[in-house]
Amino acid sequence: MSVTEGMDEVEQTISSGSKRSRSRTSEVWNDFEILPLYEDGHRKVKCRRCTNILTADKENGTSNLRRHAKKCHQENDSVPYRPPLDQDMYREKIAMAIIRHNYSFSFVEHEVNRELHIFLNPDVKPICRNTTKSDVLKIYKRERENLKRALELVPGKICLTLDLWKSSTTDEYMVLTAHYIDANWELQMRVLCFSHTPPPRSGKILGERLFNILKEWGIEKKVFTITLDNASYNDTLVNSLTKNPSFRSSLPCSGEFFRVRCGAHILNLIVQEGLKIIEHVVHNIRESVKYVRGNDTRKLRFAECLQELPNLTSKKVRQDVPTRWNSTYLMIEIALTFRDAFHNLSIVDGSFHTCPSDDEWDKAGKIAKFLKPFYDITTLFSSTQYPTANLYFHGVWKIHLRILEEMEDDDIVISAMAKSMKEKFDKYWDCYSIVLSFAVILDPRYKLQFVEFSYRRLYGTDGTKMVMDLRDKLYSLFEGYLRATNYEAHDMVENASSSGANEKVRDADIAGFDTFESQIFGSINSKSQLDVYLEEARFDHNTHLDLDILEYWESHCVRFPELSLMAHDIMSIPITTVASESAFSIGGRILDKYRSCILPQNAEALLCSRSWLFGGQVILDHDDEHLVEDFEHLCISGHVTYNDED
Repeated sequence: MSVTEGMDEVEQTISSGSKRSRSRTSEVWNDFEILPLYEDGHRKVKCRRCTNILTADKENGTSNLRRHAKKCHQENDSVPYRPPLDQDMYREKIAMAIIRHNYSFSFVEHEVNRELHIFLNPDVKPICRNTTKSDVLKIYKRERENLKRALELVPGKICLTLDLWKSSTTDEYMVLTAHYIDANWELQMRVLCFSHTPPPRSGKILGERLFNILKEWGIEKKVFTITLDNASYNDTLVNSLTKNPSFRSSLPCSGEFFRVRCGAHILNLIVQEGLKIIEHVVHNIRESVKYVRGNDTRKLRFAECLQELPNLTSKKVRQDVPTRWNSTYLMIEIALTFRDAFHNLSIVDGSFHTCPSDDEWDKAGKIAKFLKPFYDITTLFSSTQYPTANLYFHGVWKIHLRILEEMEDDDIVISAMAKSMKEKFDKYWDCYSIVLSFAVILDPRYKLQFVEFSYRRLYGTDGTKMVMDLRDKLYSLFEGYLRATNYEAHDMVENASSSGANEKVRDADIAGFDTFESQIFGSINSKSQLDVYLEEARFDHNTHLDLDILEYWESHCVRFPELSLMAHDIMSIPITTVASESAFSIGGRILDKYRSCILPQNAEALLCSRSWLFGGQVILDHDDEHLVEDFEHLCISGHVTYNDED
């Protein structure tokens, strides 16, 4: 190529005139980025490999560019081509890592961390902690707007869970989570706030604060239920909200079903009440486990006793946390498998005085059998895969039935334990939760027949009236959905009329046709969607054990539009406040003893962003590993020499 041709090509390439530039034909331009015209009138380009700036005026042609490109290729042939670093994307990735993995903001200032990033890409510009905070807050605000738009598109109602949590610095935070089923019929959970809540924290003040948060999110008219524990301030909170006219008016049935009590919390209260009766039995097992874990000498001696037991598949002993009854159940259940080992230890170790008697072991076995359904249902209610509301009725009914059965037990201790638990059950669950009982009726495997069967087993013929009362309330709720649909249809007609779309509006000459049809042919079409659903044959529950309840109602949206919408909302009701406990676990990691001074708004940005970006998986981090002692590695053959212990 001649110099003249090269100059022409430069002119054609970098021309900034009003005419459209002709396409570049020389391959040399692939190696350069054309820069804006400099103030001195010179044209410049930047090498994509070494980032050097070269002149690209018309007078110089492309010869100098070719020479540079050839030299740059030779020098960099052994180094793979690396595109320029996107610094904004780099900062975004750093912020995402901090949100996802709970890194501190100072992570970006750690010397070796910076060296690592520069080693991976020399173009990296190190950032400070304040820049990272700003980036995290930017992501939080962006994702908050995205979630706000998503909540606007939720086709039905939104259910809530709320709880208070105290950090290591004794500051209290209010955690509010939203539960809903999206347009794809998938159950979703998102944290809406992790808000610092200074005193006073009365129920009325918390209610006002909650209402303001709902207004900020634009969902105060979309709320269905709120799941709470049994703290006394929650009663006042609910009363203050349901008495608010602007809030109450949008609640189904004027808020009759608004309050839902946390199933796991009530189960804990019921079982703890029963454990008080058999504390003396539990005490000796607890102290025995503590004893064998006390020091190395005791561990070795107990390991030798374990070796004498045949067919042991596990040699793990578990301590309990008295405030968590399910850990007490696990301690008893596991200790029972080592009953003989504890007995042998009491023979060879004169310092071991808390070994349960045979009678206490027998009672412990009955207690474990009694508590097994409670443990299974607590595990179900607190599942990391949020259970849909149709599972509630089965669980509570089984608990109720088991308590009544054990009240008739011949063992005085077990009977007393059951009677004590029955009193607590009656206080919170005597009438069950009406709205959660609706969920089992909307399960095509059970419907109203299962409720009647269950109530008859519990209450005999009195159960029939209870079923009818439940049925009436179900129809009352359904009628509310029908009215809401009619209002929406009326508004659509009015809007179409006001916009001049006369061809889409029903003809005024036949306006009375619908009324005429309902009067003459009403008896033919009198059955509602709920009538039809309840009268149809149930699915066989044995052959549909794995029925996806959300998939069922999604497939019946066209046939039962209003009924499926009601099912859509009811199935999203959370049975427990376990979602809040998950947020507490994450909050405890963010506000640990090393980061206790983090500002509340930064803590909220970190926790909420994590929920929105990485999903709402439950993280119940109780750190149970320290409760378990594995004696497997100590169970060795041969003689063990013991030293004096105490």
